[in-house]
Amino acid sequence: MKTAIVTDSNSGITQAQAKELGITVIPMPVLIDGEQYFEDITLSQEEFYDKLKADASVSTSQPSSYEVSKLFKSLLNEYDDIVCIPMSSGLSGTCQSLTHLARTNFAKKVYVVDNQRISLTQRQSVMDAIKMAKEGKRAKEICKYLTDTKMISSIYIMVDTLKYLKKGGRLTPAVAMIGTLLKIKPVLQIQGDKLDQYAKVRKLVDAKATMINALKKDLETRFKEYADAGKISLAVAHTQNLNEAERFAQEIKEIFPNLEISYIDPLSLSVSCHIGPGALAVACSIKY
Repeated sequence: MKTAIVTDSNSGITQAQAKELGITVIPMPVLIDGEQYFEDITLSQEEFYDKLKADASVSTSQPSSYEVSKLFKSLLNEYDDIVCIPMSSGLSGTCQSLTHLARTNFAKKVYVVDNQRISLTQRQSVMDAIKMAKEGKRAKEICKYLTDTKMISSIYIMVDTLKYLKKGGRLTPAVAMIGTLLKIKPVLQIQGDKLDQYAKVRKLVDAKATMINALKKDLETRFKEYADAGKISLAVAHTQNLNEAERFAQEIKEIFPNLEISYIDPLSLSVSCHIGPGALAVACSIKY
């Protein structure tokens, strides 16, 4: 490939997987009680949840522009150009920072894709970029395709506990307390650059049914053209809930037998720190 592919660890692609795929994954910094860690390098998923459950102060940060600049320079010694696919600009300032860096120091060499995705759908963008690069397409063309198709994706997430939404300031204490007493499991959605509430349910079975129905609606309306053409990929994610995620994936396969489930992955830590363990998610996105 003449074009290098770069993403960040919000994509769910591990450092080991990145080596197999021939791409580069920038580890996202995670701040825990004031100490900086790097996802999948100095901080594992298990360590992260141990600290989260122990009520540590957890937040995410942006990668160092200096370190990213060094990375780009190193890759440009081997490749002609670079496509960089960070998490959604609506969920982090990382995309804007990388775009500024690319325009200022690497014009026409580094193309940063603001395709407003995260986790499972961001990973699909990376896989699409790899295929296009192998076909000989250059960074500018890959960037245009990923930008043009950015909104052909959805993520639905069931949150098992309201504790972390409250902690992150997304719920008032009163609403969180009422929700906990009623054992409400909110279903959230990520459409483009927003994380919003989609529905409120009380049981896991209802949450899964809600997500499947939302997915079905997308496939029969907004994404019908692509689903009919076999251009939609499904994926399932979780936060420390692999067994339930595998069961959920099987249920989805039975309902959508003609669609492939590409991945069953842990959700990225930048999402997990807001929703906590026990979550389930399903995503659909166009595939190249």
